[in-house]
Amino acid sequence: MSRRPATFSLTNLATLVTNDPAQGDGSPLGLIENAALVVEDGHIAWVGPTGEAPAADETVDAGGRAAVPGFVDSHSHLLYAGDRTQEFNARMSGRPYTAGGIRTTVQATREAPDADLAATLEAHLAEMAAQGTTTVETKSGYGLTARHEARALRVAAEAGVEEVTYLGAHIVPPEYADDPDAYTALVAGEMLDACAPHARWVDVFCEEGAFDEDQSRAILTAGRAKGLVPRVHANQLTHGPGVRLAVELEAASADHCTHLNSADIDALAQGSTVATLLPGCEFSTRAVYPDARRLLDAGVTVALSTDCNPGSSYTSSMPFCIAVAVREMNMTPDEALWSATAGGARALRRTDVGRLSPGARADLALLDAPSHVHLSYRPGVPLVSDVWRRGVRHVRGNR
Repeated sequence: MSRRPATFSLTNLATLVTNDPAQGDGSPLGLIENAALVVEDGHIAWVGPTGEAPAADETVDAGGRAAVPGFVDSHSHLLYAGDRTQEFNARMSGRPYTAGGIRTTVQATREAPDADLAATLEAHLAEMAAQGTTTVETKSGYGLTARHEARALRVAAEAGVEEVTYLGAHIVPPEYADDPDAYTALVAGEMLDACAPHARWVDVFCEEGAFDEDQSRAILTAGRAKGLVPRVHANQLTHGPGVRLAVELEAASADHCTHLNSADIDALAQGSTVATLLPGCEFSTRAVYPDARRLLDAGVTVALSTDCNPGSSYTSSMPFCIAVAVREMNMTPDEALWSATAGGARALRRTDVGRLSPGARADLALLDAPSHVHLSYRPGVPLVSDVWRRGVRHVRGNR
């Protein structure tokens, strides 16, 4: 990681995606060709044609590459221990497997020391950064006791994760299997008290077999009273009340959104809740993909995220999710990139990231390609060459 100069310019960009319609071609991507940008004190100070770029302390020649905003991964589960390779192998091989799913990870996470949780988290954050991700949200949810949930969130904060979510309501742990209402009370009471100081968000898995509508509402309402902003795992496995509840409580996002009816889509279109789609999950479980086209055509704001977790979506790659969304979810390359950057920022209620226009944080990825379209045109190819975060460059070495 290099030292940050007071100002630097990135010039000779074939294309620059600003995500600001006031820039460039006026599209949602705010695309500028033969472009340059200037960074000052970690923020974007200027964007425009290379020939008009103002002087800077340092100049970096992009060599005809494309620059895009750093990816905003607004949904991940990185605070865990253990491994579920055998579970994945069995699922992909059509063999029955009964080792416990999330509960397997809960047991391993409870037994792991803080240092192991931190090492796993930091390894995945490094993977994400190498692939162009500059803003990450991650959740607790594999401890499921007041002590273990709070320590997971503390580990995330100590690692510098900006967006930390309390997910005590991931599943009902085995010790409460016969009394889920008692566990709901714990999540909305003692556990919340222990976790709220370390988190910005409160989340719940509102799904058949997890938490029903009343339990979810109680937890989210209690979290909101503690100053946390709601998010909802909604309508992933079946059609249910999750999306409607997210809109009712003005949640920042309803995540998954796999099984929707017209009323769900109308509710999202009329509210402020972002629909966050997680194509890695469907890819890794052979589930049906959500139809992003229905959401986009209705005017719903859509985000894309990895859902990186050890069980159902073990990918840290936003470029991979962009490619899958274009191929399987009826998104255009432009829409998928916007959703992975500006859409993720909307899901986190951020205005300083997800764009490259004056005033934004200088978080960007340089691609070994002349256009952002190559992210979906060349799936699986490591196109991200360099990443800047707050104006500091991380050199990748593949160019």
